[in-house]
Amino acid sequence: MPAVPDHRFYYLSNFQQALDWLGQRYADLLQDEERDFLLRFPALPLAARALFVRMMMRKGEHFRASRLAYPEIGCPLQASRDLPPEWVEPDAPLSLAQVFALATKPELLRWFGVRGGLRTARKDSLLAALESDPQHAAPRCLSQWIAPGQGGEAVLRMRVGGLCERLRLMFFGNLRQDWSEFVLADLGTLRYEQIALSAEARGFRSRTDIDLYLQLQACKQRFEAGDKVAAVLDALPAERFDNPWLESRRERLLFQLGQHCEKAGDWPQAQQIYAACRYPGARARAIRVLEKLGRFGPAQALLTIARQSPESEAERQQLLRIAPRLARQLGLPPALRPRPAVVDQIELVLPAEGGRVERAVQLHLQRADAPVFYVENALANALFGLLCWEALFAPIPGAFFHPFQREPADLLSADFAARRRDVLARCLRRFDDGSYRAHLLAIHESKHGLQSPFVAWGWVTRELMVMALDCIPAAHLKLWCLRILDDIRENRNGFPDLIQFWPQQGRYRMIEVKGPGDRLQDNQRRWLDYCAQHAMPVAVCYLQWEQAAA
Repeated sequence: MPAVPDHRFYYLSNFQQALDWLGQRYADLLQDEERDFLLRFPALPLAARALFVRMMMRKGEHFRASRLAYPEIGCPLQASRDLPPEWVEPDAPLSLAQVFALATKPELLRWFGVRGGLRTARKDSLLAALESDPQHAAPRCLSQWIAPGQGGEAVLRMRVGGLCERLRLMFFGNLRQDWSEFVLADLGTLRYEQIALSAEARGFRSRTDIDLYLQLQACKQRFEAGDKVAAVLDALPAERFDNPWLESRRERLLFQLGQHCEKAGDWPQAQQIYAACRYPGARARAIRVLEKLGRFGPAQALLTIARQSPESEAERQQLLRIAPRLARQLGLPPALRPRPAVVDQIELVLPAEGGRVERAVQLHLQRADAPVFYVENALANALFGLLCWEALFAPIPGAFFHPFQREPADLLSADFAARRRDVLARCLRRFDDGSYRAHLLAIHESKHGLQSPFVAWGWVTRELMVMALDCIPAAHLKLWCLRILDDIRENRNGFPDLIQFWPQQGRYRMIEVKGPGDRLQDNQRRWLDYCAQHAMPVAVCYLQWEQAAA
C-alpha cells in the first residue's frame, strides 16, 4: 500500500485497507474491471486518489467542483485530471432535472434568469415549467445551462459507482454498512469484538452469490420505490438459491410482497406468493388468505399439515386461533384450545399526568426496599448475550468476515445453535455449577461498550446486573436463555416491561403494563405463558387514568 502522509487522508487509508483486504480474499472472484481497479488505483497521484474517495463516499454520481473543496486535496479540477476518464468524467453533460438536483433555488433563479410569478414557485414547479421549453430537452454541461454573465463551474461525474458498490458489498457482505464504519471505529464511536479472521474469511463463496445479492437488492429497491408487485416478481428469481443466507433474503422479500398484496386486498396474488414462500410465518398467512378466498377445504388441509409440525411457537399460536374459525365454516367438531396459563393481574387507576404508562406504573410501584426498573427486552437479552458471548463471537466458518460485525452472519439461521452446540452447552452449564454470576459480571466489565446484537449497554448498568443476579434464581435465568436460544428471531422480543426486585428477600416480579385500550401482543402472550408454566413470578398490570375511569 502506498504511503499516506498524515491523518488528513484517513479516509483514503481506510479505503486502501479495504482494497488490500479484497485483493487478498476475493482474487479468484473478481471481474476484470474490479481487478483492474485494485491494480491501478494505488498508483494514482495522492490528490487524485483522495478526491476519488471523497466523491465515492457521497451520494449520487454528479458533483459540483466547488463543493469538493478539501484543503488536503487542493484544486479538485486539477486533481481530477489524473483520474481515468472512464472512472470520473470531467464537465459531464447534465439533464435539466440533474441541474436542479445540484443547485439551490436562488442559484436556479439567477442561472436561468427567471422572472415574474415563477420566482415564487416551488422548485419542482419551476422545473416543470422549464422542462416544457423544447430548448431545455438536450443534456449539456453546466456552464452551457447557465445564463451568460452568471458564472459557471464544472461538474464531475462518478462513472464507476456500480463497481464501488460491488466492492463495498464484497467487503461488508451487505449494502447496509458503508465506509464510514472505519471512521466510527477509529474514533471509538463504535467498538467491535476483535475476532481472528483467516485469509479465507469472506462473505461470498462464488461470483454467482454476489450477482444474486445485487439482483435481490435491485428487486427490493424497486418494491420500496413503489413498483407493481407483478413487475418485481418477474424480476425476482423464482428458483431457490443454493446459498441458505441468500435464500433467506429472497424468501423475506417474497413474504413482504405477500404482505403488501394482503393489505391491498389482492387475495389471489397473496395466496400465490405465500404458497411459494418458506419464510417464517408465510404458511399461517397462506391459510388466512385461503380463508379470505372462501377456500376453506384447502385451508383446513394446510392447517392439518401445519399442526402436525409447527415451525415455531408463533405459528402454533396462530394455528390455534385459526382452527375454530375453519371448524365452524366446515361444520367440523369444535377445535379444542388449550387454556392459557393463569397470570396474576394488577388493576390500577392513576392520575393522568401524561407520559408513558410504563413510567406511571413504575413510579407507583417503586419502593425504597423494592425498586422497579423499566427493562422491557433489555435485561433478558443482555444476560443471554453476556453469558453466551464466547459462543456468539466464536470464529465459526462463514460467521465473521470483516472487522465491523456486531453479530455473526448466521445469527438467525436454523442451525445457529447446532453449529455452536459445545460452546453453548459450556456457557449454559455455568448456571448449574454456580459460576454464572462471576462470569456475567466479568464479561459485563471486560466487554463493556462493544457492539452486540443483545446487549444495550445504556440500559443494563452494573447496578441492575447485580440486583438481577441477587434476586433471580439461576434456574429462571437459564430458562430465559434457553427460550431465547430456541428461536432468536421471535423470542428476543415480547418480554415484560418492568421488573421489580426485593433485594432483602432475594425475589423478583416481572410486570407487563397495558394502558387504556391496549391489548397483549402475541409474542407477549407467549412469554407470559412460558413464565407462568415455569412458575416464574409475572403479572399483567392494566392501567386506567382517573378521568377515564370517572
